[in-house]
Amino acid sequence: MYIAQAYKSLYQPWRYLLGVVMVFIGTQLGSIPFVVAIFMKQSAEGGSMLELTDETDMLNILDSNSTFFFMLLGFAVGLLALFLWVKYVHKQSITSLTTARKKIDWGRFWFGFLLIGVTTTVLTVLDYYGNPDDYVLQFDAKLFAILALIAVIFIPLQTSMEEYLFRGYLMQGIGVMSRNRWLPLLITSFVFGMLHYFNPEVDKLGNIVMVYYIGTGLFLGIITLMDEGMELALGFHAGNNLIAALLVTADWTVIKTNSVFLDVSEPAAGFDVLVPVLVIYPIFIAIMAFRYKWKNWSERLFGKVPPPPERDPLEFL
Repeated sequence: MYIAQAYKSLYQPWRYLLGVVMVFIGTQLGSIPFVVAIFMKQSAEGGSMLELTDETDMLNILDSNSTFFFMLLGFAVGLLALFLWVKYVHKQSITSLTTARKKIDWGRFWFGFLLIGVTTTVLTVLDYYGNPDDYVLQFDAKLFAILALIAVIFIPLQTSMEEYLFRGYLMQGIGVMSRNRWLPLLITSFVFGMLHYFNPEVDKLGNIVMVYYIGTGLFLGIITLMDEGMELALGFHAGNNLIAALLVTADWTVIKTNSVFLDVSEPAAGFDVLVPVLVIYPIFIAIMAFRYKWKNWSERLFGKVPPPPERDPLEFL
């Protein structure tokens, strides 16, 4: 049982609470080089940091590839902080944080990666040929090569930090504290979605887009609990963000990349925001369920987490 893997470690609530704080500190430390680079650029041009009134101003100081790199760097440092905390404070292996299997199943990772990667690519190409006026081909071989190098290395670290924090660390921690599965599923999905609330996409599309973000967290949580491991979620999240960064960007997204296409259509959020959550994600779940022969849906999603085994109290000191 995936959540019960936490019993193989030191799982007192204070360790999880402080762990979240340490991950936050790690991501902030990882953001320092970004602030330094902006400060140096502003100083070189005779400007001042006081002129930057909001996050959007900061994102436009450096070129897009540099901004992309520095923003992802904070996630990489946060992931390192989480792994170190899990290893030395919880005394837990990364394998047991990842899966209930004896070893990490990389085949599952690549299945999730290719499922979303191929789907996104096909749908984007079809939309490009169906609505050519909505896209501008902006491919620049040199800039794209730099983007691809940054993306291939750092996007999996960014998505892994989010997955290990929400579908791994907090899913297990809340699960063993609440002794059930549905509460950590709902809490991690909601918090994951709400962390995207301040993205510029929300300002542009409206609050309805939060259905997509929270729904995505719910989807990733469901496949983690049903599959008794994070491998599918890790692959899916990495594939989704990587292909999105390389294929299409827009002026109103959180980061404008040197991708192949620029979406110049007028953004609007309606029923199309609900399509991934209500149509595409259920199809993906059905495909995964068929491939991996998932059973006992009620137990895996809503069942109780067994009590911890008896252990020597001195182990927790």
